[in-house]
Amino acid sequence: MNDSVFTHTQDQLKQLAQDVLAIARETGASNAAVEISEGGGLAVTVRKGQVETIEQNKDKGIGVTVYSGQRRGHASTSDFSAASLRATVEAAWNIARFTAEDPAAGLPDPELLEQNPRDLRLCYPWQIGAEEAVEIAQRCEAAAFAVDKRVTNSEGASVYVQQSHFVAANSHGFCAGYPFSRHTLSVAPIAGKGAHMQRDDWYSSARDPKKLADPEKVGRYAAERALARLNARKLDTRTCPVLFEAPLAAGLLGAFVQATSGGALYRKSSFLLDSLGQSVFPAHVQVVEDPHLVGGVGSAPFDEEGVRTQRRKVVSDGVLQGYFLSTYTARKLGMQTTGNAGGSHNLELTSTQTKIADTFEGMLRKMGTGLLVTELMGQGTNYVTGDYSRGASGYWVENGVIQYPVEEITIAGNMKDMFQAIVGIGNDVLTRGNKSTGSILIEKMVVAGN
Repeated sequence: MNDSVFTHTQDQLKQLAQDVLAIARETGASNAAVEISEGGGLAVTVRKGQVETIEQNKDKGIGVTVYSGQRRGHASTSDFSAASLRATVEAAWNIARFTAEDPAAGLPDPELLEQNPRDLRLCYPWQIGAEEAVEIAQRCEAAAFAVDKRVTNSEGASVYVQQSHFVAANSHGFCAGYPFSRHTLSVAPIAGKGAHMQRDDWYSSARDPKKLADPEKVGRYAAERALARLNARKLDTRTCPVLFEAPLAAGLLGAFVQATSGGALYRKSSFLLDSLGQSVFPAHVQVVEDPHLVGGVGSAPFDEEGVRTQRRKVVSDGVLQGYFLSTYTARKLGMQTTGNAGGSHNLELTSTQTKIADTFEGMLRKMGTGLLVTELMGQGTNYVTGDYSRGASGYWVENGVIQYPVEEITIAGNMKDMFQAIVGIGNDVLTRGNKSTGSILIEKMVVAGN
């Protein structure tokens, strides 16, 4: 990676980190940790062919955590001058001195730190100017309008470019960092007129701009999705199978992560409390975390604390094998960190029962008659009880064939029951953020309508 895209090199950031740790030692801290980051990017939005916004960002920051025994203080600054570094460390130290002791506070154990991080090739700078970014967004939106005259409006098309790098270090001898990038193209067309309008959207996101979908393909597909929703109907209340389209299925995987994360567990605010070693999915379901995929959106050789990451089976044959823990949450639970400070890494949800025929159309046939959900609204998940109720729209399916679009409905159940009621996962795999899964078929849920 060429450091020239940034103001500072990795070596300069490492030297700054060492300077901060030296000041912390002088101040009297028993231990300290620092993270230094720098990045920049471009965001443009066009609507109906006209430029709406052009934003360029350039930012940098230093966050310092110091310990006085098991008292912790944190402070941050965007000023890299020597005087500012000292003032920031002193501010963190003054906080630590007057904070109550916390038995779980402290740095990770030294043997858990990643001292030789591998290069996962996570940075692909996109040297693109505002004019070219605008042209790409215009092409994407124009392709959406060209699909059908009924595409009458748009919420806009956007191009987002970001590249950053960071260094993390602590007084246990850890000092490492790397550059990374993330680029996105999106569009949200509107079809229909008056009270009969429908919107939908689609996007493509990747670390490497060469792996973004063609703007025209993104625009066309978004328009087709909006058009398919025209003339939507309501449904009577019923209980039926529900198929979550792959983008929404990733959200179910996200709910599982939240429920098995250390913060929720030690606060006893999770419906999967004390579930380690228990069956939380049917025996055909597997969840694998692989932080070391080259170029992966969720890849990282170490977590936010410098703890080495590793590939692991989180769920094997439906049984929960491990939580998502940081050093602090692990200590609160009397366990060891799993290298998930900052969250989960690349997660893949699969089924040993998935066959070649289980395409999206195949999953519709497997469902037979039921509801295909393509959009969810609201935040209707109670993570303490697992109760789930979300506004939804999608399509009614009979005999494996989509009959008509539906809207203004609510789907409800309990997450614990929903996980156990997964009867199929499609091979129509889509990656959203750091989660990959195909569409998910749940045996039955309550669909509330008229």
